[in-house]
Amino acid sequence: MTSDRSPRPLIAVVGPTAVGKTALAVRLADVLPVEVVSADSRQVYRYMDIGTAKPTAQERQRVRHHLLDIVEPDEPFTLAQYQQLAYAAIADIQCRGRIPLLVGGTGLYVRAVLEGLSIPHVEPDQRLREELYAEAATKGYEVLHRRLHELDPAAAERIDTRNVRRVVRALEVCYLMGRPISSVQRASPPPYRVLRIGLTMPRPVLYQRIDERVERMLAAGLVEEVRSLVERGYGYQLPAMSGLGYRQIGMYLRGEVSLEEAIALIKRHTRRFVRQQANWFREDDPAIAWHDASGAVFEAVLMCIQSFLPTTFPPSGLGEEGDGGDSEGHPQIIWRIGWVSR
Repeated sequence: MTSDRSPRPLIAVVGPTAVGKTALAVRLADVLPVEVVSADSRQVYRYMDIGTAKPTAQERQRVRHHLLDIVEPDEPFTLAQYQQLAYAAIADIQCRGRIPLLVGGTGLYVRAVLEGLSIPHVEPDQRLREELYAEAATKGYEVLHRRLHELDPAAAERIDTRNVRRVVRALEVCYLMGRPISSVQRASPPPYRVLRIGLTMPRPVLYQRIDERVERMLAAGLVEEVRSLVERGYGYQLPAMSGLGYRQIGMYLRGEVSLEEAIALIKRHTRRFVRQQANWFREDDPAIAWHDASGAVFEAVLMCIQSFLPTTFPPSGLGEEGDGGDSEGHPQIIWRIGWVSR
C-alpha cells in the first residue's frame, strides 16, 4: 500500500481526433472510480456541442466530466486559465478518493498540465487581438507568423503557421510583456504519478472514421448549430468560430461555398489536424504507452492501468450478485488506493 505522501495517480488518454478517446474513458468508468478532465480547447465553449464532438448526455451520466461548457463563445480563455482550472479539478477528484483521467487531443493543454508549464499570466488585450485577426484576414496568416518568427523564433518553431489563434496569443504576450513568450514558458512537473496512454490506429482507418464522424455531425444538426450560434450574436470572426466544422459551415451559410464543398473541407482539414497532432503525441515517445484502437483495445489498456495503480483487489465471482456491478450489469473492479482518506 502506498502512503498518504506518495504521489497521487493521474492517467492521461491522448491521441488524434476521432480515435476513440472519449469512448474508452466512458468504458473505463464502468470498472474504475474515474472522472474525466477534458483537455480539448474547443469543448470549453457553451452551445458548441456537435462540431466539437462533445460527450453526449448519456456519456456524461456514465462518468463525470470536468471543464466542459465553462465559457461563452465570445469570452477570452487562455492557457493559463485552463491550467489553473485543470489543476483544481484534478485536486478535487483526488481528494474524493477517485482517479482523474486527463482526456483530449489538444497537445498544448495536455503539456501544460503534465509538464507544469510556467505560463505568463498576461490578460487578453481585446483591441490588440482584433487588430491582429483583422491583419491576418486581409494580409494572410503567414504575415503574423513571420512577425512572430522575428520576435520569438523558438515559439514560431513550435506553432503551426495556420494556427492563427496561438500565433496571435504569442504576439500578444510579446507585445504586452516586452519579451518572448518562450522566455517565460518553463516547465515544473506537478507532483503526480502519471501514466500516459496513447490511442492510435492506421491512418486509412482513422481517416475513414473521420469521414463517418463528419457525416454524423451533419445528420445531428451541425448546420443548425452554427446558424443558432450566429443568431445568438456570436460572429464568424470569433476565435471560437474558427474551429473545425464551424469555420467551414460558416462559409456555407455566407454563401461562399456549397454544402458539399463545406463538408469536403471539414474532412480535409480534420485530416490535416491529425497530422499536426502527431507532432504533440509522437508514437516514438517512450513516455506514452501506445495502443492500437482499431482492435480490442479496452482489455489491454485496463491491464496497463492495473499495473500502474497501487494495490488492487479484483473481486471474486465477477458477474455474480453483490460483485459491485452497476445497473447495466458491468462488473466493477475494486481498487484500494493507499492515499484515500479513511
